[in-house]
Amino acid sequence: MSLQRLDWALCRSFLAILRQGSLSGAARALNVAHPTMRRHLDELEAMIGAALFVRSPSGLIPTALAIELREPAEAMEAAAEALIRSASAEAGDVAGTVRITASEIMGVEVLPALLSAIKTSHASLDFEVAVTNKVQDLLRRDADIAIRMTRPTQSDLVARKVGETRLGLYAHRDWLAVHEIPASLEALVRSRQLVGYDRSDPSILQGLAARGVNATAADFCFRSDSDLAQLAAIRAALGVGFCQLKIADRDPNLRRLLANLEFGLEIWLVAHTTNLSTARVRVVFDALAQALQRYGSPLKS
Repeated sequence: MSLQRLDWALCRSFLAILRQGSLSGAARALNVAHPTMRRHLDELEAMIGAALFVRSPSGLIPTALAIELREPAEAMEAAAEALIRSASAEAGDVAGTVRITASEIMGVEVLPALLSAIKTSHASLDFEVAVTNKVQDLLRRDADIAIRMTRPTQSDLVARKVGETRLGLYAHRDWLAVHEIPASLEALVRSRQLVGYDRSDPSILQGLAARGVNATAADFCFRSDSDLAQLAAIRAALGVGFCQLKIADRDPNLRRLLANLEFGLEIWLVAHTTNLSTARVRVVFDALAQALQRYGSPLKS
C-alpha cells in the first residue's frame, strides 16, 4: 500500500462510484469522461493494493474495505468543501459562501425567507443549504452553521437555544368537508386518519404515549419518513397531521383540531467555535439567531 501521495480527485471519484453504483453514473455525477472514472478507480485500487468494488449485473458492489473507507473519504470531502468556502472571500469580509444545514421543514418552509432578508443586507453573501433530518457533523466541517431541533451534544460547538416552535394538529378544509371532527385524540387514532412516520422516527408515537394514547405506525393513514411529504399529505387533504403553528397560519385552508393538544420543539443554532471567527459566518449566525427568536415562541425563563 502506497498512499503517501494520495490525490483527492481519486477519493472524489471513489465516493461518486460508491454513491451511484456504477462508473457511468459516477462519471455523469462528476461531469467527467467514463474512461477517466475507470482510470481513477484503477489507480486508487493499485495504490491501496486491494479491490474496492465487485462487478455484478446490477452494477458495482462495494467491498468491505470500500465501506470502511467511506467515512474517512467523506471527511476529506467535507474538508475540501470547507476549504473552498474559506477561500470564497477574505476572512474579514462579509462575503463568500456560508453552508447551513437544517431539517426538512425548517430548510424549506422557514429558512429561505430568513436568508433572503440577510441577503438584502449583505449582497455579497452566497448560501449553500443542506436540507436533511440527519445531524450533519459540524466538527467535520460538513456545514458552517446548523439549525437543530434538539440540543447538540458534541464538544467544541457553540450552541444557542434561540426559541421554540409549537406544533398542533391540522386538517385541510376539504378533509373536514367529508370527515367528522374527532372529539378526542383517542378518537382520531381509532379513525385511522392520522398522518405519520413510516420507519425511522417514532416521536409521534412517543408523544401520543405521553398523553396516554397507545398507537402503532399501522394506525397512520399516510406514512412517510419525510416531514415534507407528511406536510404535503396534510395540505392534500389525505389526513390529519402535526404542523408548526407558524407554518399553518400561512395557509388559510388549514384548520386546527383539538386546540388543547400542542407539542413544542426547541430551536438550536449551532456552529463550530473556529468557524465563528470568520466574519461571514458570525454575521449569518447572529442574524439567524435574531430571526429565529422572532420566529419561535419566546424562551421560558
